[in-house]
Amino acid sequence: MQVPEQSRPRCAEYADAPAANARLATLHMVCGKIGSGKSTLARQLAAGPGTVLVSEDSWLAGLYPGEMQSVADYVRCSTRLKGLMGAHVQALLDAGVSVVLDFPANTLEGRGWARSVFEKVGASHRLHFLDVPDEVCKQRLRVRNAAGEHPFQASDEQFDLITSYFVAPSDEEGFDVVHHPYAPV
Repeated sequence: MQVPEQSRPRCAEYADAPAANARLATLHMVCGKIGSGKSTLARQLAAGPGTVLVSEDSWLAGLYPGEMQSVADYVRCSTRLKGLMGAHVQALLDAGVSVVLDFPANTLEGRGWARSVFEKVGASHRLHFLDVPDEVCKQRLRVRNAAGEHPFQASDEQFDLITSYFVAPSDEEGFDVVHHPYAPV
């Protein structure tokens, strides 16, 4: 079967090779507990030129309204979303657009998925690690819950459960980590 010229990849013989534009783009990832400030930092990073924000919370709230009642629901819906979003983010990076991926890179598995996104297209990366004490995160979470402006709320018990899966990034993982230590105001 002959594929029409317009349906072929730009450079069929180099279809698996990273594009030059992707090497100019950066994938920013965020790592931190609930309430550590990941989304706030993500919005700040996305304000840079040639940069877009892809927010897991926004997509989950839009695609799965009312379905996020438990950690198991989150895992199910997030896994589906990642299955779709990886290729989309790669296309943006490949086009030279930097992406702030506001998906929690809080586990080895989560960071492995993000790594597969930027490595496939040869983009650079930054893993922003927000290192904030649990009690500060819980206090921020309570304020956020009371304001009612976030699409999802979590109790202290849910915070503890989700935090039990948290793994801080290590040098052995080989990420370009930007450490954001907590600084009391």
